[in-house]
Amino acid sequence: MSDKFEMLLTYLERLPAIDLPAGRKSIGFGEMEDGNWWVKFGIDTEHELAWRHVQELGYVLNYVSLEEPLPTAFIPVSPPPYLNGGVEFLSWVIESKHPDFTPDLCTEWLEGRLPRPVDDLKQWSFEIEDEEE
Repeated sequence: MSDKFEMLLTYLERLPAIDLPAGRKSIGFGEMEDGNWWVKFGIDTEHELAWRHVQELGYVLNYVSLEEPLPTAFIPVSPPPYLNGGVEFLSWVIESKHPDFTPDLCTEWLEGRLPRPVDDLKQWSFEIEDEEE
């Protein structure tokens, strides 16, 4: 089953603020009985790009088009805060809402709309450089 997720996992690993304390094993993934799928990962909330990642992923996966939204959801998940508390237990999930929308298609949408290359910190900057410098 991991072959189905290879392209998406490789892409997510390249996000600068992704939290990978155990490498790729830090990213959970699976398929539901109806053919939909999910990927769960952590974001290092102390990283300077953490909330920018949340915004970018949320925009593309939840809101990129009002007329034809992607069949995906990007949502936070957490155990009960009173048991564990703290943002270190916050995780993020990408869920498909239609089995025809594959992890590879999800990756293509992200690649086409997030900074490129996604692991280049300079590409994440909002600053516009003066061409005369």
